Amino acid sequence: MEVGIDGIELWAGKLRLDLPGTFAPANGEDPEKYTKGLGLQASSLPDSYEDIVTMGANAAHRLLERKGVSLDEIGRIDVATESAFDRSKPVSTYVAGCLESAHEGSLTTANKGERKFACMAGTQALDDAVNWIRAGRNRGRAALVIATDTALYARDDPGEATQGAGAVAMLVAEDPGLVALGPEQGIGSVDETDFLKPNQQFPSVDGKRSMQVYLARMREALVDFARAGGTTHPDEFALVPFHTPFPAMVQKAAPLGYRHAIRDTEYEEQLADEIGRQPRPEGFESEEAYLSAVKEYTEALTDTDQYGRWYDRTVEPTLAISRQVGNWYTASVHVTRVAGLLEARDAGRELAGAGLLVASYGSGAQAEIHAETVQPGWTDELDGLRIREQLADRREISFEEYERIHDAHNHEESTDIAPLTEPDGEFVFDGWGRMGEREYAFIE
Repeated sequence: MEVGIDGIELWAGKLRLDLPGTFAPANGEDPEKYTKGLGLQASSLPDSYEDIVTMGANAAHRLLERKGVSLDEIGRIDVATESAFDRSKPVSTYVAGCLESAHEGSLTTANKGERKFACMAGTQALDDAVNWIRAGRNRGRAALVIATDTALYARDDPGEATQGAGAVAMLVAEDPGLVALGPEQGIGSVDETDFLKPNQQFPSVDGKRSMQVYLARMREALVDFARAGGTTHPDEFALVPFHTPFPAMVQKAAPLGYRHAIRDTEYEEQLADEIGRQPRPEGFESEEAYLSAVKEYTEALTDTDQYGRWYDRTVEPTLAISRQVGNWYTASVHVTRVAGLLEARDAGRELAGAGLLVASYGSGAQAEIHAETVQPGWTDELDGLRIREQLADRREISFEEYERIHDAHNHEESTDIAPLTEPDGEFVFDGWGRMGEREYAFIE
């Protein structure tokens, strides 16, 4: 059976921080550090009444309403996050409580869980939902997969400029309306300590090491995907959504993927006169010499018109939203899928039946490669999305307001800050319960 994403919805934090115009001057830095160095224009940040539950519940609420799906038709809710605030009670139960307060029906018989593997968890939760349906345990019901995070760093941390906050909700079902997932899967996974939160709110990050690990795990996953029977030929894929901590990271990863995809194909032959054939290990006396040749070939490949055309068609469109919102951790790769499809629709590209090669990653570290097939009704599903309108409606904040809102979301601070925006038709954080739990309300 065909199983995949039947509907999708995004919810961004309500505040916008202009990185070159506001953040850079306040820190005495060159704006191009952000626009060219990181590939970012702005960050989406949560107002004082927003958190991972409100963003996830609001994305899910909007999705269920738009799709006309009742709570009784949902048999599973999985929330992927690395911003959880409870070590026992899963975020999915909070989200379910929100939804039951605003929708008819019940989620009493829906299985609920929480997934954690850094930014990889959103794709793992999607895989779990697809496998649950393929196993026949869904009893005709759909699954709700939510990836939600506040990707905040300590002040003056090198990662601070890549911050973001938002959620993606996905309705996973048989005969999906957006994309169907293929059975092949490639994994690259090694015990790493490039990014972690050992009993702390803000992450500890080895930035240089994290970039190296990202590239290494992606390469392993791509090789494993081919070993599992998946095709990697560049003609097979209209879009290649990557996990995007910041767009410049994808610009480093994409040529490595393309080099693998064209190996032993007509595209490698077409480039032979221009930059030669790809180095093969057997042609070198040492691994060091081989790796040096591969690096030289990859740099030359990046400068070719052939690569540029592929990148502009398959990768660049997927970065359109990420440039405006920053990193959403578990939701990141799912943001790039949506961005790529929206850009393709606007360009008049007919993608029904076309392939997506989705490259997910989570520090710690694991990468996954899988393929998806765009469904015939894909543009109808995209027509209901309001993410561009929501991004345009965000409130622009000053650097001083940013400092206060950052403290409002710092668990070590006890800052009481008035909201900078007015909630409207959404779930909000509404204070603390008798056991110290977070409580929520729906504002009409």
